[in-house]
Amino acid sequence: MNCTLYGYYGKQLRVSLNTGEIKTEKIDIDVLKKYIGGVGYGARVLYDELEKGVDPLSTSSKIIFATSPLTANNIPGGGSIMVCFKSPLTQIWGQSRCGGNFGPDLRKAGYDALIIEGISDEPVFLTINNDDVSLQPANYLKEKTVTEKTALIREALNDAKISVLCIGPAGEMQVKFATLMVEHRAAGRCGGGAVMGSKNLLGIAVKGTRQAPVADPDRLKTAIKNVIGTIRTSETANGYREHGTTGVMGPNDAAGDWPTKNWHANSWGKGEELYDTFFKHHLVKNKGCYRGCPIACGRIADVKSGKFKTPAHEGSEYESLSAFTAFVLNDNIESAIHSTYLCNEYGLDTISAGALIAFAMECYENSILTKEEVSGLDLNWGNPDILPVLVKMMAFREGIGDTLAEGVIKAAEMIGKGAEAHAVHVKGLEGPAHDARASKALAVTYGTANRGMCHIQPVEAVIYDSGKMDYGLMKYGLPDPNDVERWDEKGKGKIVKMLQDALTVPDILNTCKFFMDAGITLEHLADLFSAMTGWELSGQDLMTVGERVLNLQRMFNMREGLRRKDDRLPERVTQRPAFGYYENELQCEINNFERMLDEYYEARNWDPKTGVPSNEKLEQLKLENALPPTKIKVHLYTTLKKYGEGKINENNTIRLPEPLSLQELAVYFNIPDNPGYVYLVNRKPCPKEYIVKDGDIVRIYGVVGGG
Repeated sequence: MNCTLYGYYGKQLRVSLNTGEIKTEKIDIDVLKKYIGGVGYGARVLYDELEKGVDPLSTSSKIIFATSPLTANNIPGGGSIMVCFKSPLTQIWGQSRCGGNFGPDLRKAGYDALIIEGISDEPVFLTINNDDVSLQPANYLKEKTVTEKTALIREALNDAKISVLCIGPAGEMQVKFATLMVEHRAAGRCGGGAVMGSKNLLGIAVKGTRQAPVADPDRLKTAIKNVIGTIRTSETANGYREHGTTGVMGPNDAAGDWPTKNWHANSWGKGEELYDTFFKHHLVKNKGCYRGCPIACGRIADVKSGKFKTPAHEGSEYESLSAFTAFVLNDNIESAIHSTYLCNEYGLDTISAGALIAFAMECYENSILTKEEVSGLDLNWGNPDILPVLVKMMAFREGIGDTLAEGVIKAAEMIGKGAEAHAVHVKGLEGPAHDARASKALAVTYGTANRGMCHIQPVEAVIYDSGKMDYGLMKYGLPDPNDVERWDEKGKGKIVKMLQDALTVPDILNTCKFFMDAGITLEHLADLFSAMTGWELSGQDLMTVGERVLNLQRMFNMREGLRRKDDRLPERVTQRPAFGYYENELQCEINNFERMLDEYYEARNWDPKTGVPSNEKLEQLKLENALPPTKIKVHLYTTLKKYGEGKINENNTIRLPEPLSLQELAVYFNIPDNPGYVYLVNRKPCPKEYIVKDGDIVRIYGVVGGG
C-alpha cells in the first residue's frame, strides 16, 4: 500500500515566543482532507486552540500562516499566504491574504503552516531556512519602516533575495488595523499587524530548497497548461494586466459602485478623470506580485516632484486610491498616491485608514470634533494636505490619530457626542470601495461576511449582479446573471449563499481570486489540486469544502457572542444617495434587507431567529468539533409531545450548547412548570436540579389522568 503523502509535507512549524521553543508537528491527514489549507486549515486550528473571549493581543492569542498544495510559483495564481487570527479590530474571525513569494517560499522550506503563539520579552524576528529555524534579536528594527526593516533583515542574514514578511511602526504601536507586509504587498484587513506587534515579533524571513511530491506530474502539467490557455484569451486578464484594479475607478463611479463622502453617495463623477491622470502621469509599469504570475495586475507608481513627491513603489490599487479620493472628496491623485505609499511604509490598512479619515472629517463637519480637539488641523472635506499628516498620526498614535487608531467603533465611542451615527462598518470592519446600492447581492454579503464589511468575500456579488459574470456556477444552480436585475432583492439570499461557497475556495487553496474573474473555474482548481495530491475532487467537492469552512468561521463568531442582530447594514448604506448620479434613483434604496437575510438563512439552514447554523447543517458538513458538546436523547410523553416539535430530531436526539439542569431543560422546551411532571434519567427518577450529561436519556411525563 502506498502511504506517500502528495502535495503536502504533512507538518507545521509552531513557534512559542514565551519560551522560545520551536518545534515541528505532524498534521492530521484527515483534517487536511476536510479543510485542505489556507483559511480552511486556519479556521480549524483557531477554533480548536483559542478559548472563547480571548484577547487578540494577549499571550493566549495565536496567528496562523497557512498554505495549500497550490501555493507554488508554477501554479497560476499560486503566490499567496493566508493569515488567520482573532481580529483586534472586530474581536471576531480575522483573515487576510498577501500576494508575493512569501507563501511559496514557506512551502519550499517544507511546511504547510506556521503557528505563532505567546509573547516575546524582547523584539525578535524569525528566520526559517529548511530545518534551520531560529529567533533573532531585533531591537535595532524598532520604529523602522517596512522598506527599512526588510532591508535590515536581509542584511543581517546576508541574503538579498530571502522573502521577508514584517510589520511597520503601526504594528509595533498595535494600531488596530495594522497590516502584515511583504515589501509593498499587504495582508491588509482586520489588524494582523497589531497581533504580530503585540507578540514582539517584528518580521519573518523564509527560504527553502524543498518540493512536495506531486501525485501525477503529467496531469499537473496539462492542468497548468489549460489554466494558462484560458488566461491568455481572457479579456479580463488583459484588462487587469494593462489597468490593474485601479482601472475600474471610472466605471464603478458611473455604475454607482463608488462609496463617496463616507457613504453619503455612491458616485462622485470624478473617477474617470482621476484615473486618466494616474494612468498618464503616475503609472510606471505593471508587476506580478510573485514570480511567475501570468496576469501581473500590480501597479508600480510614483510622483516625480512637488510636495507629494513619492518614489516608485508597488501599490496604488483601486481600494487604496478610492479610500483617499472618493471617501474623503479629495481630487488630488498625487496626495492619494503619497498617502497610500505612507500606509504601506508604516503598515496601515489603506481601506480602514481612508475610512477613519472620512469619519473624522464628518465629525469635524458636524462640530463633534473641534479644531482644538484635532490639534488645530484643517479636517475639511477634500483637503489633500491633511491626508498624509493623519496617516502618520494614526501610525504613531499621535493626537487625534491615537483615537482613530482604535478603529471606527471604538473611536466613535471615545469621541461620543453622537459620533456613532457617522461610523460606517459591519461587525467593526470599516466599509471598502464597493457600494451595496449598486448591487443588492452585495448587501447580503456585506451583512453576512464572517470578517465584517469585507471587500474580498463580497466582490463576487457585485461582479455577478452588475458585471453579469457567472463564474461557471450555472451548472450548480446559480441563476443566469443576465436574467437577474442588479437592484432586485428577491432571490439574492440564495444567490449569495452559492457565490460565497464557491468563491471562498481560492482563499482555501491560497490562489488569487482574480483568476476566477478571468475565467478560471472550480473545475480548473479541482484538476490542479487532484493532480497535485492524488485526492480526486470535483468542483462540487470544493464547494462543499467552502461551505464547511464558512460555517466553521461562522461558529467561531457565534462562540464570541454574535447573532442575527450583528448581520446588519449601516443605515445610510440602505438609503438613497444624497448626491451624485443616483440621488433620484429609488431602486438604489435597500428596502427589504431582513427578507433577504431570511432567504439567506433558509438557504444555509441557519436558525432564522439567531443566525446560528443548525445542528443538522453542522452534522451534514461533518463539523463535529463545532457541534454543541452535550448530546442527549429526550422522550416527551402524553401531553408534552407538542413541545418537542422542531427541537428534537427523528432519533429523539438533541444537542445542548451547555449543560442544563432538568428544570432548565424544561424551560428550553417551553414546558410549563408543573409539580406533577415526572423526570426520569436513564430510567431512574431524578430531581429537577440534576445536570444532564452527554449520553443521558431523559424522559419527561406529563400529568396523566385516571380513575
